[in-house]
Order: sequence, then structure tokens, then C-alpha cells
Amino acid sequence: MLKATLRSFLAHKGRLLLSALAVVLSVAFVAGSLIFSDTVTRTFDRLFASTSADVTVSPRQDFESAVPSGEVPTLPASLAQRVAGVDGVEEAHADASVENITVVDDRNESVSPTSGAPTIATDWYLTDRSPVELTSGHAPEGDGEALLDADTADTKDVGIGDTLTVQAQPGSFKVKIVGIATFTTTNPGAALLFLDTRTAQTRLLGSPDRATSISVTAASGVSDEQLKSRIAQQIGTSDYELETAAEQAESAAAELGGFLDVIKYVMLGFAGIAVLVGVFLIVNTFSMLIAQRTRELGLLRALGADRRQVRRSVLTEAVLLGLVGSTLGLAAGIGLAAGLIRLMSAFGMNLRSADMVVGWATPVSAYAVGLGVTFVAAYLPARRAAVVSPMAALSDAEIAGVGRPLRVRAVAGSVVGALGAAALVGCATADETPTSASLLGLGVVLTLVATVIAGPLLVRPVIRVLGGAFPALYGPVGRMSQRNALRNPRRTGATAAALMVGLALVGGMSVASASMTESFDQQIDRTLGADFVVQNDNFVPFPQEVTDKVRATDGVGLVVRQRFVPVAVRLPDGQRLETTAAGYDARLDDVARVTYAQGDTAAALADGHLAMSADYAKDHEVRVGSVLPVEFPDGAQTELTVAALTDQDSAEGFGTQGGIYFGIAVAEKYVPGGQESALYVNAVDGTSADTLRPALERTLDPYPQVKVRDQADYKELIRNQIAVLLYLVYALLGLAIVIAVLGVVNTLALSVVERTREIGLLRAIGLSRRQLRRMIRLESVVIAVFGAVLGLGLGLVWGVCIQRVLALQGMEALAIPWGTIVAVVVGSAVVGIVAALLPALRASRMNVLAAIAHE
Repeated sequence: MLKATLRSFLAHKGRLLLSALAVVLSVAFVAGSLIFSDTVTRTFDRLFASTSADVTVSPRQDFESAVPSGEVPTLPASLAQRVAGVDGVEEAHADASVENITVVDDRNESVSPTSGAPTIATDWYLTDRSPVELTSGHAPEGDGEALLDADTADTKDVGIGDTLTVQAQPGSFKVKIVGIATFTTTNPGAALLFLDTRTAQTRLLGSPDRATSISVTAASGVSDEQLKSRIAQQIGTSDYELETAAEQAESAAAELGGFLDVIKYVMLGFAGIAVLVGVFLIVNTFSMLIAQRTRELGLLRALGADRRQVRRSVLTEAVLLGLVGSTLGLAAGIGLAAGLIRLMSAFGMNLRSADMVVGWATPVSAYAVGLGVTFVAAYLPARRAAVVSPMAALSDAEIAGVGRPLRVRAVAGSVVGALGAAALVGCATADETPTSASLLGLGVVLTLVATVIAGPLLVRPVIRVLGGAFPALYGPVGRMSQRNALRNPRRTGATAAALMVGLALVGGMSVASASMTESFDQQIDRTLGADFVVQNDNFVPFPQEVTDKVRATDGVGLVVRQRFVPVAVRLPDGQRLETTAAGYDARLDDVARVTYAQGDTAAALADGHLAMSADYAKDHEVRVGSVLPVEFPDGAQTELTVAALTDQDSAEGFGTQGGIYFGIAVAEKYVPGGQESALYVNAVDGTSADTLRPALERTLDPYPQVKVRDQADYKELIRNQIAVLLYLVYALLGLAIVIAVLGVVNTLALSVVERTREIGLLRAIGLSRRQLRRMIRLESVVIAVFGAVLGLGLGLVWGVCIQRVLALQGMEALAIPWGTIVAVVVGSAVVGIVAALLPALRASRMNVLAAIAHE
């Protein structure tokens, strides 16, 4: 049996190749994501471990803001002297390092990385742990001199002697580049600007008496933990946070983990799609191969092979297929990881392929996925092969019980479909977002499973409609193509299911994204009343000088500032809400249209007051007049009275949890180091918006990170952000289509082999090669369009339900992108034509007499 199995596998290796490609793709994405993330993690672990101080003292942050406020947490620079006196301290240095800066050249172009990595300005303090070394020029000495890292200097064409402008929180200043520093470790992609210590403290923090952290070096024989304990006893831990080198490396790696998780989950998403669609392909391939080998399997049974041996033989072929696919997929995954490393280097994160890490978990995962997919996919065909009786197989009789599985499918599909429909109805009618989202996930899974199960039952009614015009348009050829697609509903359903999965995904996400876009457009139209919004490209706050220059621009009438502030609010029900509040100037009503359930803008922005979302207030027993304890960064505390409750859906800019905002005087009082996140600008009477915009753009020319946007620009910005998610979905769809095309090709190729004698007879009675190719193409098109109709129908239902979940968050508009849907259907027909090219060509080249004599 083993010899027979191996010979059978080698005899059908060409037919199994397309199925192996699905395994290769899924394994490649799994292996590539693991190798890439392990490589980046190992690289940065070494970087953080080699550059972290033995002990670092930093200001304590009791809670984190969801939105940057522009404030730089600091501690007294004199603390370094106290720490230096602790027993076991060899040296303590007051650091000044910030990321809330922009550096521009003499052409007013940003020197910041385009990859999204930060621009860091810090003090020049060289130790054996420094990630850079001075390779040309000299160290900065006094105000007006700076070093730049070599990678940024090369990328941005900056050299020694050039002048740069640094836009920092205390104000802008110019520096002359007097030296270049080169990374001695992995460059994480950031741009580094170095100033001497006193200049950094003064220019970046606003005072030579402030520092962002204290770096402590342990004396010989003193461990980091011992030193941390001694320093904690000296300065306490209520206001300061102490971390050893290991702890700091761990926390830095945790922050990096968020970035890595995005890449990992995206790639695993591709792997998941490849696995899911590949299962259908492999099931179909083995089902057809077993059907074609009925006589061979029957002969084996007649010679004494029992059911278990036949089943084991088929599963052994599947395992061999999995081994080959997994091995090739692992090799492809290594190549994919190398490509990602090169791609990251192009974006400024200089990883080296020589440092690639292939841990033991990678090959284990690769082979587990590859073998698991093929084994599971081949199990049902193997069981089906095992129940064939020897006499039925030897006589080529139709296998008994073909109708029963369809009846079982009808019952199972109906039950699962009813449960899925009930879950989706519950999702659409639920009042709570978590409940609605949970029911949505359950409904999506169940309806997908139900459609896959019941797919063969839908083949005959749907394809009769889709191919109804074929007989009239193409005559007997059209009628035969339609009947060929109807001949085996299970095969047609399984082939179409691969395409259906991808199109259901894209259909649902297209409806969701179109609904989100339409909702944001309507919200902007309802709420944004300003002529222009001045805002940073990535929503990071900007310096006060930007506000001053905008106000001084000719034609500017009203400027309303928006400033975000991290807050912690103690609610009446006992919960502690950590969120981001917004501070606004008094004339908010002139630039935004806010609707209130109770109170008004004047009350909300009055001193000692705040506004809150009415829905959130109701959930947490907050009423107008409630006095809420509010905590700010650096330990500042106060009590604010709830003076207004807003309909949050129409309160533009208040989308953080709780929808809290107050007068900007509160923000300036309790977070004095904060910066504006946006300016809402109206033209003065007598000046049109079209006239004001060029003036504002000229004013902001020295600040390339700050943009002027009107309503149309704001809508485009939101659309572009939503489009990023949609592009990912389209990429997943592309992968699903590639594998689905392989499935259609495989099905048609095996079908041509199965129908060799039939094709020979058709050719013998006068069917031309051209007509034969057309018949196979039409069969392929109708199968592909059938999958598209099922997928898009399912996707539209999912999309409507996703929109109902979004409606609970205020995005109430439902938009269906009919253009996208029509394009997908047309594209599916093209996919069918492309998939049929090779099988149709092969069929048309058959020798007629050999085909008629085919066994």
C-alpha cells in the first residue's frame, strides 16, 4: 500500500501542484511574519540592552493620554546631584531629550524621517553606552551648534556648516551643524539632533534647571537592582519612576511591540486567508482525484485492502503534499522576511539580513500549518474513498448515496444559517456596542459556514439564472457549458467557495468603509463651522509661535484654539475614567456647531466647569451640577462642575471617551506646558476664504508639518485614513483571488481529464476547437460569477450589520458602494476567463482518437 501510495502521488504530482501552491502561500506568510518579528525583536533587544543606563530616573506618569498634549514631563536637573551622592553611584547625568520638535532646512523642508519615526533632539553626552560616535567635525559647544546623525544627513542632504531651524515648545531657534554622528548599533529610523547639555535644557525644556531624566552609572561591584533600591530610598518613588537597564529595555521593547504586532497580524491575516481558501482548493482537488481513481481504489479493495488502508493511503498523499508545500513555504517565508527587512531599511530602519533570526518555533509553526491544512482538507475525501465498495468501483457505477449528503447539507446549512441570521439580527438590534460586536462576529462565522455547507444546494437555481442567456447567445455550446457547471453541484460549490470567501470580505468591508466615510462627511458638514482648520500632519501639537503668527496673518478674524489634556476623572458610580479632554476658547460656537441635551457652550467653557457626553453621563450617574474630582499630569488636582451635556454624535472633536471638554483656561492652568493641537480660523468680515487661504499658507510655509484644511480637505483626510484599511482588505482579496484562480484552474484541468472521452466524442461529431475553448471558458465564467454573487450577497449583509455596530458609535449613515460591487462582478467574470485559458487550450489540443479511446 505504501508503494502504491507513493506511485500514485508521483503519478498525479502535476495535478497536486496547484494545491501545493496554496499551502506554500499560507506557510510563507506564517513563517515570514515570525522570522521578521523575531529578527526585529532580537535586534532591538540588543540595542536597548546596550544603550540603557544602569538605572534611569524619570518623572512618574500615573496615566497615559490617548492623544498627545505637547507637554514634556520633566524633573529638577539638580536631582542629578542628589542621586550622585548615593552610595554605589559612579556618575549621574541630567538628560534633556524631546520628540515634540520639528527640524527644517533653509528651504523650509522637514528633516524628519518620512517613515513616521520620531525626530529626537537630545543633549550630547558620550558614554560607552552611546548608540552613536562622532565621525566628523566636533562636538557642539554652546548655543547655536549641533550634531546630526549620519543617516539623516545623507538622506536629507545636510552637511557640516549647514543651518537648520529647530521648532521646539519654548520657541524656534537656529543651529549650525558642526559635526556628524554615526550609529554604532542598529539605527531605529529616527532622526537625531544633538546639542550641548545646557543648550538642550534651555532651548528644548525652557529652563537650564529642568531635565527629562537622570541616567545613573553603577560603581564597580554594585548591581543595578541594588543601586535602584538605594536611589529609591534617597529620593522616594512617589514623584519618580526608577528602572534598571533590563526594565528599561523591556518597556522600550513593549512599546516597539505595538508596531511589530501590526505587521505580524497583517501577515497572519494573509496567512489565514490563504489557509481558508486553500482548504477549499485541496478538498476539491482530492475529491476529484478520488472520483477519477474510483476504479483504481476499487481494484485495491478487491485485492484485499480494507477501508482503513484506503483512507490511510489518501491521507498519506495529503501528508506528502503538506511536507512538500511546507518545505517550499518555509523557504519562501525566509525570502519574504528578507524582503521585509530590505523594505524596512528603505524606510530608514537599518536592519541587516545577516542578523535574521529563525527560531525553533518558526519551522514548527510552518510544518504544523502546512500539514494541518492538507490533513484536515483531505480527511473527508479520504473517508469518502474508504466507503466505496469494490464491485461499485470496478464497474464504474455511480457511488451510492450521492443524494444523501445534499439532504444532510440542506439540514445542516439551514440550522447553521438560522443561527447565524439570528446572531446578525441580534447584532442589528442590540443597544450596547460590545454585545453588538460579539453577535456580529458570531453571525459572520456562522453565516459563512452555512453558505459553504449549503453552497451546492444553491448551484442549480443560481447558475440556471446566471447562465440562462448562454443557450440563446452561444447555442449548443452555451447550453453544454451551463450543464457542465450544473453537473456536479458539490464540485461547483467548492470551487466557487474559494472566491466567495474573499469577495464576502471585500463586500462587507467596502460597505463599512463607505458608511464610515459618509458618516464622517455628514458629521463634518453638521459640526465644522470654521473656514479653516490649522493642524499638524499627524495631529501632533505645534508650538505657540504658530498660533501667534496665524493670529497676525492679514485677513484672519477669529482664532479658536484646541488643546488636548490628559485627565483622570472620578465618577459618581466610583469608576475612574482616564481619558483625554479638550480645552477651547470662548467663541467655540462660531467655529463648531455643538448641540446640547442640557446647558450651552457658555456654561461649558466657564471657569470651573466642564461638558460631557450625555450618553456617557447617563451611564455613570453624572448630572448637570455634579462636581467631579479631576486629576492632571504632575499630580495637579481640582474639582470641576458639570455644566453641560452634549449630544456627542454632533460634537466634532470630542470623540474621546466621555466627550469631556472645558475652557482653555483650565488647560493652561493645570497643564502649563501644553500646546495647541488645532486652530479653528474664520476670515475677518470683508475677506473671503479664497483670499485668506493663500495668506495662511504663506504664514505657515516655515512650518512644513502644519497644514491648512477646509471642510473638503478634512473630508479627504478622513477618506485617506479609512482607505488604508480598505487597501489592506483589497490586498487580502487579491491573495484570495490568486488562490481562487488556482482553484478554478485546478478544477477545470481535472475536469478536462475526467471528461477526456466525452471531449473526444464531441470533437468527433463536429465540435470545433474554438467552440470547445469557448465552452470551457463559459463554464469557468459562470462558476466565478456564482462565487461572486454568493460572496457579495453575504458581504452586503455583513456590511449592513457592521454599519449598525458603527451606528452605536455615532456613525449612522449607511452607504453601499454599488460601483465597487459591479466592478467586482465584472472582475469575477474576467477571473473566470483567465482561469480557463490553460485548461481550454489543453482540451482543444487533445488527439480526437486518443481521447475517444481514453479509459
